[in-house]
Amino acid sequence: MSTPSLPELELEIADLVASCYDDPLRFVLAMYPWGEPGPLANHPGPDVWQREFLTALGVEVQARKFDGIAPVMPIRAGVSSGHGIGKSVMVAWLVAWIMSTRPHAQGVVTANTSTQLETKTWAAIQRWLPLCLCGHWFAINSARMYHTQFPKSWFCTPQTCREENSEAFAGQHAADSTSFYIMDEASAIPEAIYTVAEGGLTDGEPMMFLFGNPTRSTGKFHRVCFGSERNRWAQTIVDSRTSRFTNQQQIAEWVQDYGEDSDFVRVRVRGLPPSASDLQFIDLARVAAAQGREAHAFGDDPLLCGLDVARGGGDDCVFRFRRGVDARTIPAVRIPGEQARDSMRLVTLAADILGRTYDGRTVAMLFVDATGIGGPIADRLRQMGHRNVMDVQFGGEAPNPKMANMRAFMWAKLREWLPIGAIDSSPRLEQDLTGPGYFHDKQDRLVLESKEKMKARGVDSPDDGDALALTFAMSVALPKKVQAFRAPSYIGQPTGWMG
Repeated sequence: MSTPSLPELELEIADLVASCYDDPLRFVLAMYPWGEPGPLANHPGPDVWQREFLTALGVEVQARKFDGIAPVMPIRAGVSSGHGIGKSVMVAWLVAWIMSTRPHAQGVVTANTSTQLETKTWAAIQRWLPLCLCGHWFAINSARMYHTQFPKSWFCTPQTCREENSEAFAGQHAADSTSFYIMDEASAIPEAIYTVAEGGLTDGEPMMFLFGNPTRSTGKFHRVCFGSERNRWAQTIVDSRTSRFTNQQQIAEWVQDYGEDSDFVRVRVRGLPPSASDLQFIDLARVAAAQGREAHAFGDDPLLCGLDVARGGGDDCVFRFRRGVDARTIPAVRIPGEQARDSMRLVTLAADILGRTYDGRTVAMLFVDATGIGGPIADRLRQMGHRNVMDVQFGGEAPNPKMANMRAFMWAKLREWLPIGAIDSSPRLEQDLTGPGYFHDKQDRLVLESKEKMKARGVDSPDDGDALALTFAMSVALPKKVQAFRAPSYIGQPTGWMG
């Protein structure tokens, strides 16, 4: 039997793709090299929940019988889940299936933060497209995926979900094909984005898919999966313990540490909304407002600096500055964790920052994360004559009995400050501020999610967030002349100077 020519192979691929128009599960099973040498060598195919989701989606397509002319009702589906079940992979499959089976389809993919969108959601699409049997039909870069022969009418783009970017979700129509929207980590996406996106579901065979951990007990994602809009959406709730992709030992530790009925386990494991309040400690709307607010400071506002010291090679050492409500004007200073292992280099940089003048002012107080090498660094700076250095124990006792420790106390102050403060638009800071969850312990004290717990669920250490939070460790006045004082016991023992 002769080997098919390249044109014949392309026709076979095209026929196979066409047969998957209303069968996304068949598409995923047929288009990727499951079990073959390479990245999928040890994978037999989609997980159970993924198979069920794709099968149900095919049923929805078949029920609508879109003829390419008369518009049909939108396909709407929401997936609420615990951590690590393969949501980003599902997004990649959906994009490949829609784009391959529907000529001149147009889509938008977004996520709760630009970092999530760039490094996880869109990155998954870029990673899976070359594995797809028909992936060579398309080109993809950081800004766009498009058909190589019809780049202007057959495409999908990543878009940030900031409210001021809502127009990027408008005007998307494909009357004879599919206009689609995919929202990742949908709990934190602003309402305005959903409102504008709905306008793209009025013609053709439109689709919208929402994925996320249910960190909020309000908002569009909650209404779709658990509330008033359930009758118009198909819901899938996935417990992380049922997925073969998750770290079952880590999940068992979470259940043991927090309890089966705790909000942490409800959201991060069971895919259920928090029972009492939102699990996300700082919401994106609060952060976005601070990013857009004008930065200014009063004449008697002291310049404060927080130093978050890296705990490992993957973390950064970060200096962040704040003067009153202005945490934007002076840019952050960052040292990669690998370089920060040389503690003297960090001491030298800190001393340089303390010796500098910023718009006529010097740093009134440097608050140092005293965990690990942070304490010795602060000691060395004081030995060098810098008396305006204070070490802060994140796990130390807080001045407010409603806070479990100093870290919770500082972040609570930061959260209260954001509605009047001004911050920069750094994706790192945005991700850090919106990253930590929280819960209340048996004494009803606020406990902020630890860096270790965040890393365990795939969220980066909030180095920038902790550095900014350190500037709220204590109030610092700017006296007319230098006066000695002794720090409160909850901060540390060394004597410092206000000026």
